[in-house]
Amino acid sequence: MSCGDPHETECGEVLDHLYEFLDNEMPEGDCAKLRVHFDECSPCLEKYGLEQAIKALIKRSCGCDDTPSDLRSKVLARIDSIRAGQRAGDDSVVEVTAVGVEMTVEGAAGHGSAVATAE
Repeated sequence: MSCGDPHETECGEVLDHLYEFLDNEMPEGDCAKLRVHFDECSPCLEKYGLEQAIKALIKRSCGCDDTPSDLRSKVLARIDSIRAGQRAGDDSVVEVTAVGVEMTVEGAAGHGSAVATAE
């Protein structure tokens, strides 16, 4: 997306970092550059407003559901297990899906593997 007008910060760069901006995960200097861009570029400002509205809708619709404690415990246990494996030099891969967590650990030399799944 580009409005066709020249800007100090390109539209593509602004849109690449839009969620960092919305989530307050950018340094203040970068936030200031995006604010200036939004003041100059109505298409990017419109996209910002749309994404902000979507995030608010999701928060309002889904923000009150608590994570089941057993799922939280299983995920934290898997994270601890992976961290312990990484300290031991194992290669670990974690895949988190809507259904559960799957972890694959291969031996340090690539020999043998184990798969654990939590749902």
